[in-house]
Amino acid sequence: MGTLPVVARVAPHFGEEPCISGKRGSGTVFFSGCTMHCVYCQNYEISVKNHGVTLTPQELAEAYKMLEKSGVHNINLVTADHFVEAVAESLHIYHPHLPVIYNCSGYTSPKTLSILDGLVDVYLPDFKYSNNKLAEKLSHAPHYVETALAAIGEMLLQAGHLRYDKEGMIQKGVIVRHLILPAHTKQSIAALDMLQRTFGNEILVSLMCQYVPWGEVRHDPKLGRKLTRREYDKVKSALSSLHIDGFTQDLSAANATYIPNWDFELF
Repeated sequence: MGTLPVVARVAPHFGEEPCISGKRGSGTVFFSGCTMHCVYCQNYEISVKNHGVTLTPQELAEAYKMLEKSGVHNINLVTADHFVEAVAESLHIYHPHLPVIYNCSGYTSPKTLSILDGLVDVYLPDFKYSNNKLAEKLSHAPHYVETALAAIGEMLLQAGHLRYDKEGMIQKGVIVRHLILPAHTKQSIAALDMLQRTFGNEILVSLMCQYVPWGEVRHDPKLGRKLTRREYDKVKSALSSLHIDGFTQDLSAANATYIPNWDFELF
């Protein structure tokens, strides 16, 4: 990718956590490309093929204004790590009068995140793996665990304690997402335990069961199927036992209809 942001979609989105989507939607900007290469990525068309429209920081700032006028609850920047300098510039040009959410893979560095200090209100990272070998195998991401934990720590320093408005919409804080993979419940439980031991109740955890076989893994013996009810209940039970606060999904979320339509129309 170059230095200018490539954007695949700018539109209100209603598929986020309740305190993000609310009733009026989250104002999402989906960036193309990614710092990881997950073999099961459902956004393959934009994360690997890099399809999208190239915008200047000024044009990106105008996109925030459009979303703000539509009545969304927040501005939600999705997978922007590789464009962080241009994104920071856009937020200096125009900083929305809404919470700015930085929605990312978690595979980034405190140095990169320092560029966003004071510009982002809510961080929404993934914590995908508790095992570095698995992270390399499935996402081509060396040293994943220590990298992601250090990144989440920096996010907490910047965003601080969880805070909500009168409608229950998040204004400040960190929500960490974890996607359960089929046949990998032990690593999911280990990941939850790692988050609890490292960050306690300073974060919320969003436990996701929306995995749909996609791209390179459609015929994989382990990853070529959806999560079972038994697998999901096992990890949910661990979430409860660890006294971790956050969100869970219904198994109906494992549906390809929830994947955005990448029409590259910018709202």
